[in-house]
Amino acid sequence: MMTSSMISTFDNRFITYFFIPLLIILIPACKKKADDQNWNYQKVRTAFQQQLNGKDVDLYLLENSNGVQVTITNYGGRIVHLIVPDKDSQPTDIVLGYNSLDGYLNSGELYFGALIGRYGNRIAHGQFTLDGTTYQLAANNGDHSLHGGPGGYHNVVWEVNNTSENAITLSYFSPDGEEGFPGNLRIEMTYTLTDQNELVMEYKATTDKATPVNLTNHAFFNLNGDGSGSINGHILQVNATQYTPVDETLIPLGEVASVSGTPFDFTSPTDIGARIEDTHEQLKFGKGYDHNFVLDKGMTVTPELAASVRSPVSGIELRVLTTEPGLQFYGGNFLSGTDTGKNGSYEFRGAFCLETQHFPDSPNQPGFPSVILRPGETYSSQSVYEFILPVSGE
Repeated sequence: MMTSSMISTFDNRFITYFFIPLLIILIPACKKKADDQNWNYQKVRTAFQQQLNGKDVDLYLLENSNGVQVTITNYGGRIVHLIVPDKDSQPTDIVLGYNSLDGYLNSGELYFGALIGRYGNRIAHGQFTLDGTTYQLAANNGDHSLHGGPGGYHNVVWEVNNTSENAITLSYFSPDGEEGFPGNLRIEMTYTLTDQNELVMEYKATTDKATPVNLTNHAFFNLNGDGSGSINGHILQVNATQYTPVDETLIPLGEVASVSGTPFDFTSPTDIGARIEDTHEQLKFGKGYDHNFVLDKGMTVTPELAASVRSPVSGIELRVLTTEPGLQFYGGNFLSGTDTGKNGSYEFRGAFCLETQHFPDSPNQPGFPSVILRPGETYSSQSVYEFILPVSGE
């Protein structure tokens, strides 16, 4: 028989080791849900409405009939909010970012939700040779060029051409020599939110001089909700049996390797963190996952399924479809908890990115698919973030 002192000791241990830790988890989660449910678009919008480099910045809302909401700012063409219902029908913001323009301008992470160009990913030593001319780019990742350089498209104010309840079209004129790239490049990009819970991203570009082009979006996702901690428990599948190994500075070696028998095998659904502590050299180079996967489908005319991710906690599933031949899977290895966003701090591996793309350093890798756009041609790429919304109570 338990004595009163034994019951008291048990109660204290229950409170200390179970109830208090449970509250620590649940209280921030409840607050985050309340914040996502009660956020006010017009109030947040005013925090974006200012001028930057002589151009007007604003925040635009897209909505569909299923309760999905997306906001886009023309500063960097960024996805600021992406709110979808979870398994309890609670609105959940699943992308990292800020509720003000100042938040982005002062962030330690430059790319939250942004459109990336002129060249997404890395170009070795910030240099390439095209048609007999060597071009030196602005270096911003050691001596490499990353995501178009410090003045890339993530860091400019895009023109807003058209808006509607469910779509926005942005454009940008990138002059010859910007960040070292040749040719005047004219880009048009459209976000469309469908009633099938798809966020469709369509890119088009033309040039008056041969130039490399590789455009993408850099949304940082956490399907448990922005600021909800580690994504290592998310379940990922990538339709790729090969990837491009890199050196210690994350520049591709120029070869394609099989994922079989490695921590890069996501050909069947696998927890992101299942093999993250493996001693594989490639994981050491990237401090985790930061690698290009060679999609089995190759380059296609219409978007085909590249990857899917599901959170067992929220029940939300993201599918990524694309016309592109590659997919950069980044596991949030350079987040450190120093940036505080919409719903909390962004900790180490607190987000993942699935960036549709041609391969890194392709201008210097003749064995990779070409990224060169020439006068008279039109660059065209389409990618889709599709959300499979859980049935309430699942």
